Amino acid sequence: MKLLLKISYLGTNYCGYQVQPNGISIQQKLNEATLAAFGVACDIVGCSRTDSGVHANEFCATVAQKGTDFLETAIPVERIPLALSNYLPPDICVFDAKWVEGSFHARYDVKEKEYLYRMYNRAVRDPFEEGRSAHVPKLLRDEDIQAMNLAAATLCGTQDFAAYMAHGSSVKSTVRTVTRAEVYREGDCVIFRVAANGFLYNMVRILAGTLLAVGQGKLKPADLPIITASKDRSKAGNTMPACGLYLHRVIY
Repeated sequence: MKLLLKISYLGTNYCGYQVQPNGISIQQKLNEATLAAFGVACDIVGCSRTDSGVHANEFCATVAQKGTDFLETAIPVERIPLALSNYLPPDICVFDAKWVEGSFHARYDVKEKEYLYRMYNRAVRDPFEEGRSAHVPKLLRDEDIQAMNLAAATLCGTQDFAAYMAHGSSVKSTVRTVTRAEVYREGDCVIFRVAANGFLYNMVRILAGTLLAVGQGKLKPADLPIITASKDRSKAGNTMPACGLYLHRVIY
């Protein structure tokens, strides 16, 4: 048996999830915490590879003793979140832990992931939103958000999303199934919420930029199916900053 952890973090101070030679990563901090708590070096496998500055409300990772598919510890499973969080910095927290079979894979067994993209929509910046949302100073009206939501709805279903993938990416297939896509206002923030069986590199940030272009009147909702069908990255919107992106939920 190995552990499946649920983790939340602010990605502002990190170079992303995966260990990198050029900066501190979330995985590095988890490696240090598990070594301190369990007394053995561990293999930690994450559900995704979030980029530098990207956050997570719910990130999942498995923990096993290095080179194995099991972990032995005398710590009761219900106390493991507190035990690990004691060794983690304040911007990373383990909030749930459970035992899973050794064959379980945190990445390949994912059925669906859900992301949020937060746009802070006021003329003046809010220092408490710095690094936690993208600042969009021009006010989006109700009708603008309705147009964005109509455009988002066209993304649902199984389609080729090559138009929303960063240049230079290499994948076997750019077809994904989007099960939910919506835009709504929450206080001073405009939220883009999207769930799918998988995502291409920078896909959510590019989709957010394309939907923002709809809200700003640069595109129409009817343009989205045309952009999607074109498979042409140059026809889609800008890539939004990493600071507004949150991995929100992972379903196995």
